[in-house]
Amino acid sequence: MQRILITGANRGIGLELVRHCLARADRVIATCRHPGKALALTELAAAHPGHLRILPLELASEQSIAEAAREVAALTDALDALINNAGMLVSGERFGAIAHKSMVDSFATNVIGPVLLAQSLSPLLQKGTRPKVLNISTRLASLAGTTAFGTPSYSMSKTALNMATRQLAAALAPHGVTVFCASPGWVRTDMGGTNAAVSAPESAAGLIKVLDAAGPDMAGRFVDYLGAEIAW
Repeated sequence: MQRILITGANRGIGLELVRHCLARADRVIATCRHPGKALALTELAAAHPGHLRILPLELASEQSIAEAAREVAALTDALDALINNAGMLVSGERFGAIAHKSMVDSFATNVIGPVLLAQSLSPLLQKGTRPKVLNISTRLASLAGTTAFGTPSYSMSKTALNMATRQLAAALAPHGVTVFCASPGWVRTDMGGTNAAVSAPESAAGLIKVLDAAGPDMAGRFVDYLGAEIAW
């Protein structure tokens, strides 16, 4: 039984991660922006009494992060894993019409929020059992793999998240916390679309398997949902 916090848990990969963890009797804290509208999470909480708590979290808000951290500390004395899954993708971006707000919002949600959340929860993580932080990244963040223009706000902010992963790994490794990032694959979700190659349950199962197997040697690495290395 692990104590796991998952952000962006109301749909897509995040929701499947919650389902996967509950199926093996983990204790899960799931966050999303509007818990009152998260019907699937509410149903899961009813089906797994005592194993799922749902908290509000707006990653672009420093105040919301601080409040969520306080609530988490009131619910548990330790965390075994933090999965920074929540993220945003601005669709339809094209060169010559990139909006300032799109860039700012993307970096706030995809980079700044996960870093500040990990920082706020680090005291609880340091008390966990083989504690880990998994930042959900993307192959689109790979500098080596980029050959064309596309989704700039998303891609660039996720590349910054990869650097944040390296920084957090260096900061937390001395305290026994392993931090790494992983691509979930091209997944059939609202973000990935119906033509994507991987189902959300398949991606979630792979990510949890990688998370479970991760030891200190995984610190600062960038892998896919099957554990294969991705070029930075």
